[in-house]
Amino acid sequence: MMSPFCNKSSAEKMPRNLAATALIIIFVIIPFFSGCAPVGPNYQKPEIKIPDAWHEAISKEMARQPGATLQTWWRIFDDPVLNDLIEQARQSNLDIKIALSGIAASRARLGVVSGKELPNANVFGSFSRFKHSDQGPFKQMAPPGGFEGQNMFMVGVDALWEVDVFGRIRRQIEAAGAEYEASIEDYRDVMVTLFAEVALVYVEIRSCQRRIQCAEANAAIQKKMLELTRARFHSGISSKLDTAQATSNLANTEAAVPPLTIRLNTMINRLAVLLDTNQETLQRKLGGSVSIPIAKENIGIGVPADLLRQRPDVRMAEKQLAAQTARIGVATADLYPRFTISGFFGLETGSFSDIGGGSSLAWGIRSPVKWNFFSGGKTRSNITFHKEIARQELLKYRDTVLKAMEEVRNAIVAHAQEKLRRNRLREAVEATREAVDLVIVQYETGLTNFNNVLDTQRSLFEQQDQLVVSEGDVVFNLIRLYKALGGGWALEKGDDVS
Repeated sequence: MMSPFCNKSSAEKMPRNLAATALIIIFVIIPFFSGCAPVGPNYQKPEIKIPDAWHEAISKEMARQPGATLQTWWRIFDDPVLNDLIEQARQSNLDIKIALSGIAASRARLGVVSGKELPNANVFGSFSRFKHSDQGPFKQMAPPGGFEGQNMFMVGVDALWEVDVFGRIRRQIEAAGAEYEASIEDYRDVMVTLFAEVALVYVEIRSCQRRIQCAEANAAIQKKMLELTRARFHSGISSKLDTAQATSNLANTEAAVPPLTIRLNTMINRLAVLLDTNQETLQRKLGGSVSIPIAKENIGIGVPADLLRQRPDVRMAEKQLAAQTARIGVATADLYPRFTISGFFGLETGSFSDIGGGSSLAWGIRSPVKWNFFSGGKTRSNITFHKEIARQELLKYRDTVLKAMEEVRNAIVAHAQEKLRRNRLREAVEATREAVDLVIVQYETGLTNFNNVLDTQRSLFEQQDQLVVSEGDVVFNLIRLYKALGGGWALEKGDDVS
């Protein structure tokens, strides 16, 4: 019963005061709890342990000198054509465009998830016309002439906001942020692989061109030798056997050209795919000089731990681990209640002309709490599932690091040993070239038979071909080392390499 000391006006104010108090509790106290630390484990960056011997091997193989950085390692070859091909690949390669699209998609997803921290508001409006049945539930209230049709105009705003008390949304944002960063590392990994592949294909093209050039040069010498044996045969100085052997030797050398031409065509087509261009354009660009690019200087590469963190595949594996760690928190938050705030504010009237009046005002507010306190073990099983996935990501990260170390070690050894082989082959080629000159003179003066000429000429061609291959392999292994070190992209502001 209402107190006799309270008038009607004060009685109407009491619910309003209670509503105001409820609003204060909802909008001030509950959001205060959203500042609590989110549930679930916080991400801990794995430590990379590098043996000292490995560091010494890298430092010995690649001394620190001023010049090109690891991010632009191809410039040490001082080859304008290679520089142009790398830049064209950066602009045109389809894999890079796909990776860039992946970054844009991940950024958009991060925006979607980040939006969950803010209220979701909608503007609504409607018009309806209805009439109650004269024989329906309200028939006793029907006027003598029956119910008439009525209009209803509604316009307003409704909103819904989940208060992130236990950090479910914050962990989702954390996971989406790590996935976005992983997409950036994927793009960088594409660049590292692409630039190395462009350089490898380019070096192989130059190597094939050089081998064809060597084969043709040897064939020219052997043609002169064939003419000499024919002249000697017609003069009765030598037998038909010398001519037959010279013909066989020349044909054997010329037979080496078609496979090299096939390989050259294959590599040019491969380069055309990498650059998203046509073969005819590349044919013109790759004409002229056919020398294999030689590194002019070494690159300062830093310490091994930083090197491995420079590799985009290692960085991407780390970001994927961080994302999965955050998902454990998302799953853990399902053990706790969810708090939401919803409400609406609008105007509701049966006549459009009265829609702005104070009597048409309608509003409401709710703060429901949802707590799935029993789920048959599904929630905890989901937490266990995400923990095991995180464990798998950690193992993948360690596996990526080990494979990176293996790749660098192999490239270092291969580069050093191939340089030794190349140097010995150079010595062999010089000695054999001198032997060819001597044996031809001896043959012409009758001091030796034609078999010695054949043997030395064959040996010279084989050694020259092996030398060209070895020179290419030296560059191949150097490029593979730069690729193994993650060269080909530059750190940007905010990038973490610690």
